[in-house]
Amino acid sequence: MAEPAPFFADIADGPDTVQTHWVTAKDGVRLRVAIWPEGSKGTVLLFPGRSEYIEKYSLAAEDLRLRGYATVSIDWRGQGLADRLVADPMAGFVQKYPDYQMDVAAMLGCIAGMDLPMPLFLLAHSMSGAIGLRALMEELPVAAAAFTAPMFGVSLSPTMRPVAWGLSWASRQVGKGTAYVPGSSSATYVLDAPFEENSLTSDRDMYEHMQRQLREHPELAIGGATYHWLNEALKECRRLAKRPSPDYPTLTFMGSEEKIIDPEAVHDRMSRWENGRLEILPGAEHEVMMEKPETRKRVFDLAAVHFDAHSHNS
Repeated sequence: MAEPAPFFADIADGPDTVQTHWVTAKDGVRLRVAIWPEGSKGTVLLFPGRSEYIEKYSLAAEDLRLRGYATVSIDWRGQGLADRLVADPMAGFVQKYPDYQMDVAAMLGCIAGMDLPMPLFLLAHSMSGAIGLRALMEELPVAAAAFTAPMFGVSLSPTMRPVAWGLSWASRQVGKGTAYVPGSSSATYVLDAPFEENSLTSDRDMYEHMQRQLREHPELAIGGATYHWLNEALKECRRLAKRPSPDYPTLTFMGSEEKIIDPEAVHDRMSRWENGRLEILPGAEHEVMMEKPETRKRVFDLAAVHFDAHSHNS
């Protein structure tokens, strides 16, 4: 039986039936898994983005519950209440990008034997675009998948791309891989960037909700990406881009104002996903699940229709 883990219900604003557990990946890293068990049509594995934490997705769990789906989410290694991996606890870091697959395995192990509605579905955001894509390529046991603003490529200008490769590689060779990439620091983005300058959402209420969560529980926060993380992300996206799209029915959402991930890589991947569809959301920025109410409703309505079409109970 998994050991109970803390959950900050005071900032969650989601279903009060949530269960949280500590789980351990096979390399010994401790992770936190959340389960919102209410649903009849199936269970959504919600893979968060970089710097995120399970409380942030309580609102999404409620949206999915209202549409008949249970939700499971996770604090990936190095963020949320999961074990931090380097001396600076604010540093965005992973030793090897495929290490996240050990976290996926621990998440699946946690829910094995639980009486959750089947089948399973994937909903992966941002950084988890790469995590979820590899998981699908390794035959993640889901009936269908959805992505929001997936990191199928790292957003860099043509002139900066070779610089990023060079600097991120060189920093690792000289023992500086845990230094922050230029333009970032130990500061947490949503607490550092004013709403008017943010690239996450055009909805002020949702941005203030994210700010409140981290002000009240700063232990959930992390800062910017390190050179090491950037180098691993670049390598993983390059590896995955060379492989064919996996054989899962897939729906991908991306805002028309996307500035965080590489939109070109999303268009490229979805253009060669035989059973895939790309939905562009006018006016939306990166956090399409935390956008204006009409955008959020469209995302969850379309995701539910997509999952319904592949649910044994539909």
